[in-house]
Amino acid sequence: QVQLVESGGGLVQAGGSLRLSCAASGFTFRLNRMGWFRQTPGKEREFVAGIDGSGGSAVYADSVKGRFTISRDNAKNTVYLQMNNLKAEDTAVYYCNRPAGTNYEKPGATWGQGTQVTVSS
Repeated sequence: QVQLVESGGGLVQAGGSLRLSCAASGFTFRLNRMGWFRQTPGKEREFVAGIDGSGGSAVYADSVKGRFTISRDNAKNTVYLQMNNLKAEDTAVYYCNRPAGTNYEKPGATWGQGTQVTVSS
């Protein structure tokens, strides 16, 4: 079955950087779009970034454009999220996801455990 395992979160000061990783299994990774979402307590999960199967096309939420970069390594079945110039409002649990269809903002059913990112101001 589909499995997603996120890692790389932590505590960082505002202005700092982190790189998140998500190891995927249970499906043909290179043929699937992938996305990152995040969630804070009391709020719904929100779309952060998405990337197509080849890695040649990416989309971002307005709130992270110019600061975050999504990438993938199809040989390793892994998708990454490089986060630079982090802000306190980026604090959240970050999840990767395989979208259900062609809309990156509509997630598929399977979620990993997530990885906590905390940005101190």
